[in-house]
Amino acid sequence: MKKLFVLFLMIHGIYASGQSVVSDSIKSKELEEVTVNSEKPQIIARDGILTVDLPSIVKDKPVTNILEALGYVPGVRDNDGVIGLNGASSVTIILNGELTNMPVQNLYQLLYSTPIDRLKSVEIMYAAPAKYHVSGAVMNIVLKTPRAIDGLMGQLNSSYNQAHYGSYGGGLAATYAIKDWAFDLNWSLSRNKRWSHQETYSNHLLDGDRNMIEDDMRQIGKSITNSIFASVGYKTFKFTYNGQINSASSNESFSSGTFGEFVNRYMFLSPPVYHNVALRYVAPFGLTVGGDYTSYMENREQLLSKNGDNMLNSTNRQAINRYHTYMDQEHKIGEWHISYGLEYQHSDDHSFQNYAFPQIGGFDDVLREDVADAYIGTQGSFEWGLSFNTSVKAEYFHNDYQHNWNFIPQVGVTYYKTPKSIFQLTFTSQREYPQYWEFHGATSYVNEYSAIKGNPSLQPYLNYSGQFSYILNQKYAATLYLLYADKYSVQLPYQKPDELQLLFQTVNLDFSRTAGLQVQAPIEVGYVLSSVAVVNVMHKQEKCSHFHDISFDNRRWSFYGSLDNTVRFSSTCPITVSVDLSYVTGQIQGPGKFNSLWKVDAGAKWKFGKNRCCELDLKCKDIFNIRNPRLTINTAGQDYRMIVHDMMHSLNLSFVWRFNGFKPKDTDIDTSRFGTGN
Repeated sequence: MKKLFVLFLMIHGIYASGQSVVSDSIKSKELEEVTVNSEKPQIIARDGILTVDLPSIVKDKPVTNILEALGYVPGVRDNDGVIGLNGASSVTIILNGELTNMPVQNLYQLLYSTPIDRLKSVEIMYAAPAKYHVSGAVMNIVLKTPRAIDGLMGQLNSSYNQAHYGSYGGGLAATYAIKDWAFDLNWSLSRNKRWSHQETYSNHLLDGDRNMIEDDMRQIGKSITNSIFASVGYKTFKFTYNGQINSASSNESFSSGTFGEFVNRYMFLSPPVYHNVALRYVAPFGLTVGGDYTSYMENREQLLSKNGDNMLNSTNRQAINRYHTYMDQEHKIGEWHISYGLEYQHSDDHSFQNYAFPQIGGFDDVLREDVADAYIGTQGSFEWGLSFNTSVKAEYFHNDYQHNWNFIPQVGVTYYKTPKSIFQLTFTSQREYPQYWEFHGATSYVNEYSAIKGNPSLQPYLNYSGQFSYILNQKYAATLYLLYADKYSVQLPYQKPDELQLLFQTVNLDFSRTAGLQVQAPIEVGYVLSSVAVVNVMHKQEKCSHFHDISFDNRRWSFYGSLDNTVRFSSTCPITVSVDLSYVTGQIQGPGKFNSLWKVDAGAKWKFGKNRCCELDLKCKDIFNIRNPRLTINTAGQDYRMIVHDMMHSLNLSFVWRFNGFKPKDTDIDTSRFGTGN
């Protein structure tokens, strides 16, 4: 079952030093060292883009990779490995201005295996220009480019993570450049074992009587993940390969309750495999052309038993082939940029579900999907401080169930006359598409009482978002935002009125609306303490007129606050310590409400060896093991509670060795629409 995550954002950049000058006409006198101290600006804003100096923020934090570092961008929340951006319904991560078209899980794995030293900066765009081929908010990870003068550079790393079970892994990242050629390699291998514990209490109304259905479920999942990212560049031509193979994968759940003892086993009959190859060429006259091909395959078997007797045996398969191509042209006329382009994507999703026992219906379908769009945009600036980028995109969507046209505008305006005050206004819209598997209407049984069912009538939904930000002295920031999702979709539980069954299904609501204000401020206490405080107040409403046979209109105010602290003992001490705190009041999801959550993380970083080429990081997440979400639904006859235990509590130890002055690199994957289960 899916878990809620909450969103957020921002900050960094520049330094200065001074020197004395001696005139020949004046008797020289040796002066003692003179130093001019200057505070680094934390935000650089222009053309609707906020550039954050993230490497400076995390240099003393116990992080070794880009994925962990993103959680320290003030206002960005890392919720159990899921990255969210404040003031945006969702955020797309791209690398060096290029969309990877990777599934989210693969993208995160790539970022996790990319060393933090490779990171140059992070660009935040609430309204990304259409030339990026992304609608809505974008987080652009800008990486350092290999240079021929650097030769071969690299990093070896290993880590061990102790949660309920231990997981471990290692990897290699290396870059090499010679003349007009540049090579990049990022490989990781990890063995993961996961554990979760859920309690559910379903007070089910049937024929006028209440039936309390209790269930206590523990889940164990394990896999060996082999990921590789490789790229070869020659002048302005680039070839990239991204791949991931999950071997020895399985998932088991053991539950006991009102209906008896259940064992549910999911076994992969072959390793889930993801491959993506991409080509990109940038011409000297402003033309960019590219394309990529993605292949994803998954084949798993489910065995469900009750009190030792076989109850169900099914096979789920998914094979996806996706083709994507684009062409962009940009012209520069003085201080103005004019851009326009075309994009096309086609996918074939061949999915299959068969029940060997009992003999109930399955399916064997090929779902075809086409998305085509054309855009035009402009970017410019004026000497009196105003800069902007704007674009409009016409998009056509078609699959075997529906087709529609979308008009997608975006506007980003920045007023930046002096560093003291920066104003930014953005507006954008974005179309969100369901998982491929959802469209087939497949049914997966959790136990005798609970089932997960697809929804062929599910519609993509449209996100509208607007933000107004004020940045003071390039470090203090306030963002006022409004988010509106028309026909918003989310997976929710539903107690059926005609039988004792709990149905989990992704459905379209009327809308989801969020309005809020976030304020963030860095705090420095000499050299010793560096902190960043974030406060966010929001109001959210979700409404559905036809949620199966009932309706709901749920709304709630909520508060989020965090304080990240880094302690340095001296300028020469190789050890730094961090303590991070966060608190969020209850959120809503559909007709349900979540409880308040808080946690404390702590860690230490130790750099040693020649030129401090070695690094040891120790981090404890959710020290007090208190971050346990509880979902409560009590509306229109629905009475349901779910309590999730032990999500975040863990201890992680990492070791890094860098050779030849390596400055590492970043990577990303998006599998958000792939997979045969939840």
